Amino acid sequence: MIRTLFWDIGGVLLTNAWDRSQRDAAMAKFQLDPIEFQDRHEMVVSSFERGKISLDEYLDRTVFYRARSFTKDALKMYMYSLSQPMPDTLVLARSIAASGKYLMATINNESREMNLYRIETYSLREIFAFFVSSCYVGLRKPEKDIYRMALEISQRKPEECVFLDDRSLNLECAQQLGMHTIQVQNGAQVRKELRNLEVDI
Repeated sequence: MIRTLFWDIGGVLLTNAWDRSQRDAAMAKFQLDPIEFQDRHEMVVSSFERGKISLDEYLDRTVFYRARSFTKDALKMYMYSLSQPMPDTLVLARSIAASGKYLMATINNESREMNLYRIETYSLREIFAFFVSSCYVGLRKPEKDIYRMALEISQRKPEECVFLDDRSLNLECAQQLGMHTIQVQNGAQVRKELRNLEVDI
């Protein structure tokens, strides 16, 4: 019997926070060299998403290592603006949480500032009991230990849990640990697969 649902945030409930397409859009808007930026991004993204460096430090190392024609605040506001709801799945998650029948939590990779912004802007604390976010636990998907930690915090057996993510790679370790998984494509598909798992929605 399913007792717990773990959700990714970016690409499932909200648009991705700072994925490649978002970064490419920022490069175009602020007329930055995408190759130069990507090289610097790759060197610090692990520290950024594990909460080892702040958003300001990340931007200092990837963009503001030299003078720019725009401010750091302008870029940060643009980054935040890229977060938009994915209504079908967000409404579904909120409805399941409101039923009180299941423990709801996240397993997601995000920087500390972006994670907090998204939690507060979209009232995600009303949906989730806790957040296993890379920036808080120092682990990132698809590392197996982040899924183990989520299970340990929830005090649930793997077979009692479902993990929903839009990327197949992020589902593999969850499957290996014995969790049920759903690769999210759209709201209707998620509803169907949850019903197949006898989740009451």
